[in-house]
This record gives sequence, structure tokens and C-alpha cells, in this order.
Amino acid sequence: MRQEALSRRDFLKGSRRSAAVSIRPPGMLDAASADCTGCGACVEHCPTGIVSLVDNRPVLDFAAGECTFCGACAEHCPEPVFAEDAVTRFDHVVAIATSCLPFQRVDCQACRDACPTGAIRFRPVLGGPFVPELTAAACTGCGACISVCPVSAVSIVPQSAEAAYA
Repeated sequence: MRQEALSRRDFLKGSRRSAAVSIRPPGMLDAASADCTGCGACVEHCPTGIVSLVDNRPVLDFAAGECTFCGACAEHCPEPVFAEDAVTRFDHVVAIATSCLPFQRVDCQACRDACPTGAIRFRPVLGGPFVPELTAAACTGCGACISVCPVSAVSIVPQSAEAAYA
């Protein structure tokens, strides 16, 4: 797959193009996303400040915080782009990479402490720090564990994907 080069402006602004999939706010319908006008009401009303507009479409930035599934984005959207039922989880889960500090024999449990559902637990390892394990069924994909990781070892993967340490 060939990637397009960054423009000088994007490089100097710190923008980067990525093959990563953009995560839309919870409950935003795939089929209706083209109806989004990019008005920014969801951005203004997100209490955690993780919604931003990229190409006039709302996306979530879990590096800025977590989604609390409060529904403010859907409530304030003037367009019919959100599901009518309340959404309490995403179609993705988190994955923990081998760059995670406990895998490098350094004690850290920041992701566990941040996880509101207890989906990340730490199991003991003989002669080393406890290592993380993810219970995918308990993970809502809220992203609370992403911004607190000091080495950016936590990322988003589709729920069907099998993560090495999930």
C-alpha cells in the first residue's frame, strides 16, 4: 500500500496521515455519516473533549481522554446520524503491545487503575512484575486506558481481532 507524502504545511503543523481507522462517536451510524454537516455541535458538547472534526466529520481522540457514553454528542446533533438507542460500548477493544512496561520488567498498572469496567487485570509472573491481561468481554472500548499509558502501549483494535496480549 502506497502512502501519500506529507505536505510541508502538514509536516510543520505536526499533522500526519495514517492508515488507522477513525473512530466515530458512539452510536453514529455508518450509513448516515455522509449526512453529517460538520456543524461541530458534538465537539462543543463533549464533556471530556475527545470529539474533534477531521474533514468535517466527528472523530474521537482517545489520547485526549475517554468516552463516558454520556450521549451529549447524539443529543445535540441536529442531523439524524445517531442511533436512537443509547450506546454503551464500541465495536472495538484495546490491545496492549509488548512495549508495555511490565513486559520490560518495569512495574506499572496505570491502565488498570484507569479502566472503569475492570477489563484490564494484572496476573503475577514468577520473578517479575505482574503483566496485563484484557478481558475483551468487559472492555467497552471507552479509551480510558490509552491516554494514561506512559509508553503508548495501548491501542484500539477491532473486537474480532486477536491481540497478542489481550
